[in-house]
Amino acid sequence: MTIAEIQKLLDAKVLCCEDNLDKEVFSACGCDLMSDVLAYVKDQAVLLTGLVNPQVVRTAVMMDMVCIVFVRSKSPSEDMLALAKDNGIVVLSTDKRLYEACGMLYASGLDGKAKKA
Repeated sequence: MTIAEIQKLLDAKVLCCEDNLDKEVFSACGCDLMSDVLAYVKDQAVLLTGLVNPQVVRTAVMMDMVCIVFVRSKSPSEDMLALAKDNGIVVLSTDKRLYEACGMLYASGLDGKAKKA
């Protein structure tokens, strides 16, 4: 699934790195605990979260994630967007709740498993 498909499916606003919407995503993680993201995330993933602080972007950078989706219409700061832009991470914002957004992605085929080698 591409980030553009995720953006359309979640009716999300693109806040950063619109030129990377064609990147492929192979798994997803819906979480507000960044320690869990560090423990369970897989490569080429999208992070869905309601947590809005710089640690979210730093965690995504560490885990080579390609997209962050802020749920419940949350908006990151300009500093967070600058950090995401510096690292080529697409940032989206949707009015959907975390549970709803994750369910929509799962039902559309993004099952949370890493791509097969």
